[in-house]
Amino acid sequence: MLFENLDLQVRTGDMLQVSGPNGSGKTSLLRLLCGLMQPTAGHVLLNGQPAGRQPTAPGLNLLWVGHASALKDLLTPLENLSWLCALHHPADADAIFNALDAVGLAGFEDVPCHTLSAGQQRRVAPGASVSARPATLVA
Repeated sequence: MLFENLDLQVRTGDMLQVSGPNGSGKTSLLRLLCGLMQPTAGHVLLNGQPAGRQPTAPGLNLLWVGHASALKDLLTPLENLSWLCALHHPADADAIFNALDAVGLAGFEDVPCHTLSAGQQRRVAPGASVSARPATLVA
């Protein structure tokens, strides 16, 4: 059992850092919060509703920016963010350009991601958190 008697409440505007040694359950906890895993006992609520994958689940207004890149190498940062944002709502080109500017990628909007440095590629995904405007960001 990874968690026992875990009771956690994070309110709007709060930030929570999950830390611990390898194998302590950090990723499992984040997956539970995102509805990517179901608990074997108890329940996980997100905005007062069970976290899950059903179309009306609150997790659909959640963005997970994990350690593995979700970028498509042949797409540009603009195309990648447009695609990621479209999962949540119609893409807003101005918001995407502003997000790329905010993460230091102005001028690289139309460059295929495979030509960007590793550091530049790592900055594209957080740009999705700015342009997708999720209610909950898990990073």
